[in-house]
Amino acid sequence: MAKFELKLPKMGESVAEATITSWLKNVGDTIEADEAVFEIATDKVDSEVPSEVDGVLIEKLFEVDDVVQVGQTIAIIETDSEVSVPVEKPQVQNEPIEAVEESQSVTEITKTIEVAKDTVAPVVSSGERFYSPLVRNIAKQEGVSQTELDAIPGTGKDGRVTKDDILSYIENRSAQPQVQAAPAQEVKTIQLSNIEPKITETPKPTPVASGDDEIIEMTRMGKLIAHHMVESVKTSAHVQSFIEADVTKIWNWRNKVKDEFLKREGENLTFTPIFMEAVAKSLRDFPMMNISVQGDTVIKKKHINLGMATALGDGNLIVPVIKDADQLNLVGMTKKVNDLANRARLNQLKPDDIQGGTYTVTNVGTFGSIMGTPIINQPQVGILALGAIRKVPAVVETVEGDFIGIRYRMFLSHSYDHRVVNGALGGQFVKAVKDYLEAWDPKREI
Repeated sequence: MAKFELKLPKMGESVAEATITSWLKNVGDTIEADEAVFEIATDKVDSEVPSEVDGVLIEKLFEVDDVVQVGQTIAIIETDSEVSVPVEKPQVQNEPIEAVEESQSVTEITKTIEVAKDTVAPVVSSGERFYSPLVRNIAKQEGVSQTELDAIPGTGKDGRVTKDDILSYIENRSAQPQVQAAPAQEVKTIQLSNIEPKITETPKPTPVASGDDEIIEMTRMGKLIAHHMVESVKTSAHVQSFIEADVTKIWNWRNKVKDEFLKREGENLTFTPIFMEAVAKSLRDFPMMNISVQGDTVIKKKHINLGMATALGDGNLIVPVIKDADQLNLVGMTKKVNDLANRARLNQLKPDDIQGGTYTVTNVGTFGSIMGTPIINQPQVGILALGAIRKVPAVVETVEGDFIGIRYRMFLSHSYDHRVVNGALGGQFVKAVKDYLEAWDPKREI
């Protein structure tokens, strides 16, 4: 018998850690190769981690809600192989790589008050605030309550509380000590002078429902989306341009070729890849729409990576990314669109699938809306909403004169960041998309 280390796999260049959200197998369970063992969540996407071998799960090295680094061993699986793989358990449970550099004992920072630390409830990541295992361990050791931790300003990425933040808080707190409430028999009472009364922060309001109302807790993804949308509105000066496109040629062409396309390629030909192709060409024509903003700096992107907003079964939304979309032909675009959409609905996207987007497209017409005013997906500067295709009477201009005809038309709604995109550029870009769609060749080969 041999032991196999199941590690957290690499999930994209910018993803260094993930949180374990659930174990799908228990110790003693038989596992087959490619069978999911546990579920993880990053700040972008949830996914499953499968086993690479057949065997029996004999040990879990982390628990639910623990944060682990890419490459860390999560579980030990016993296999029938005779070749044993050395098992290295983490020296400090849940501690990020940077925590190994911690050389000073945290308890040396404050010696003013001796409190039985086990009486303080362990802190957890709450609301939109994530705390690393190191920060949580320091909080536990130093008796920092959940309320105190939530109030500490974070200087890390996205406002995250770092090791230095909590150590600084503890050091400052020791100058004006506050005694944590705890059972009398478990606390050493020390007479201290000039102790200021502890200020109790107002707890978050409890949801109030009346009658037969139902209170529903937001999902983790729902909270992330809500936070992302609010921050986008706070960050960007949103402005919209609208234009109507005649897509009659595309409608008729697709009806003519879709059956042959399905038979030959094994893929359904929807309107989405056709629209994505037009957007990618327009971004190539107007590269200053393919930018991002960092403070007072504009980053002009070399690659055109299209985000494709996709609705999930639970009502949430996720945005997988089509990398180098301008390099794909229509067949390649169709296969990429279908693959990302299918894996999104099956919760099989990898973190790298939803990163690196430079511009986003959302199809509000899927739900019957004729237009929308979408919120920009930060740090991008534009997002295009595709309205429903409608059969309407319209004026048709010909060399013989104008006449009224039945046409297939749709609205394109372009939201853009007015800090860096003026009305001329925003309007010219969406008109370029319209022009590409209306210039569709009805004789185009697939």
